[in-house]
Amino acid sequence: MPELSVVIITKNEERNIGRCLESLKGIADDIVVVDSFSTDKTAEICASFGVRFVQTEWKGYSETKNYGNSLAKFDWIFSIDADEEVSEELKVSIQQIRKSSDSANFRICRMTNYCGHWIRHSGWYPDVKLRFFDRRVSQWEGLIHERLNIQGESSFAVLKGDCRHYSYYTIQDHVAQANRFSTLAAEDLFARNKKIGILKTMIAPGFRFFRMYILRAGFLDGYYGWVIARISAHAVFLKYTKLHQLYAQRQV
Repeated sequence: MPELSVVIITKNEERNIGRCLESLKGIADDIVVVDSFSTDKTAEICASFGVRFVQTEWKGYSETKNYGNSLAKFDWIFSIDADEEVSEELKVSIQQIRKSSDSANFRICRMTNYCGHWIRHSGWYPDVKLRFFDRRVSQWEGLIHERLNIQGESSFAVLKGDCRHYSYYTIQDHVAQANRFSTLAAEDLFARNKKIGILKTMIAPGFRFFRMYILRAGFLDGYYGWVIARISAHAVFLKYTKLHQLYAQRQV
């Protein structure tokens, strides 16, 4: 694989960015951080690591990541979030492919830390994400849960080792994100003229809980597995009820 650029997007990530950048040592030839005008110490921490730090207005997840890709020095990109870090095993895997002539796109497995506990079930692990790619044939798409669209025929492989994801330090963090993301999801459905019936609004939250807690063995994650399933189910309820509200407001 030729030279590698790492792209990270940030806003007020002083709690996470230092850990993320520390884990990238020995991996990248170029690191660019695209920041949406953080008001905390994110900029100072990035400066201490000597990375390229560019500020721009928030464009949404996909567009901001695409902008970061355009600023990278090299065509091969490793995309990582500020609240993630590369494990030692994953670092070794990355170093090995850097030494090879392999030009495949690579997926990584994420393991999420929830309130200080690693979640190994609930449908959250392994959370496989496509993160190594050639920007010349790739584009981030999607409003909330962005995904990478790769043009043409490409080969894919999964790297050994985990990317550790420090997503929620408190239950309140999860509740706040569920509220924020459900609003964005409802607005996206509304913009695309998607409608959800009352019956699905009533049934879907319960099914989400059943799938995460029972079918995907969330009960093996203990108390926090139950909490995750409950909040995730409530997020589905919020998304659909907010969508109904948007249609009701349009009729007024």
